[in-house]
Amino acid sequence: MDKKILIVDDESHIRMLIEQTLEDLEDEGVELLFAENGEEALNVINESRPNLVFLDVMMPKMNGMEVCQKVKKEPNSSDIYIILLTAKGQEIDRQKGLEMGADKYMTKPFDPDEMLAVAEEILKS
Repeated sequence: MDKKILIVDDESHIRMLIEQTLEDLEDEGVELLFAENGEEALNVINESRPNLVFLDVMMPKMNGMEVCQKVKKEPNSSDIYIILLTAKGQEIDRQKGLEMGADKYMTKPFDPDEMLAVAEEILKS
């Protein structure tokens, strides 16, 4: 089965950074998908059913919390693993993200090694 990771961030340099972090996974047949806002992310999720989504919280059109909530409410996508990425490390944001259904929370700047390790772990399961 092909594994897919969706990277969602409105800042292109962050998408590129995450892509570089995860590019080794492409050698193992993992497809990297991209979206630059919440609406686009939902479209990609509905069309491509990624296994894992790295989802920025602060975005135009629809923020990461809203996307997460919508994805987790849908029975056919509720099993998608969502990691919220945010510059905010406040506990209240973390709590809100988990309440919206996020599986994990990572703060920017993130540790590339940790991100890769987490992605590998999730794709194994």
